[in-house]
Amino acid sequence: MTDALNHIVLIEDNETTSFLNNRLLSRLGVARQVSSFAKAEEALDFLWGGAQASPADAQAVPDLVFVDLKMPGMSGFDFLERYSQLPADTQERTVVAVLTTSMHGADTARVAQYPNVEYLTKPLTEEKMQRLLAKRFSGVSW
Repeated sequence: MTDALNHIVLIEDNETTSFLNNRLLSRLGVARQVSSFAKAEEALDFLWGGAQASPADAQAVPDLVFVDLKMPGMSGFDFLERYSQLPADTQERTVVAVLTTSMHGADTARVAQYPNVEYLTKPLTEEKMQRLLAKRFSGVSW
């Protein structure tokens, strides 16, 4: 049993939302490391060297990635598509959770096409984190 996730990545273009999410995760002590990116393509390259590569360092592999859907440049949907092209073992090591203001049926249906991707509405709260951790990370507590 582990007491915290090793690495959480936040992909959010809104500075205030990113700040608040970082603050919440820090207060909860749910991860040893939290990395933030304003652009999905930068996060993808940092995490997996693009869609075809995997990081050599297992510590760099995130346990959990939160991604917003509506962002300039590479959208959250584009990120999910690239993520879905990664090797299965890479996808199994990283839980992806969409974190968005959208409750539009078309968005939820589109995200549902990606197996094992969680859908959360903003704001991120302690309760939402508890539910996500209980569902996807049974050995994690804080």
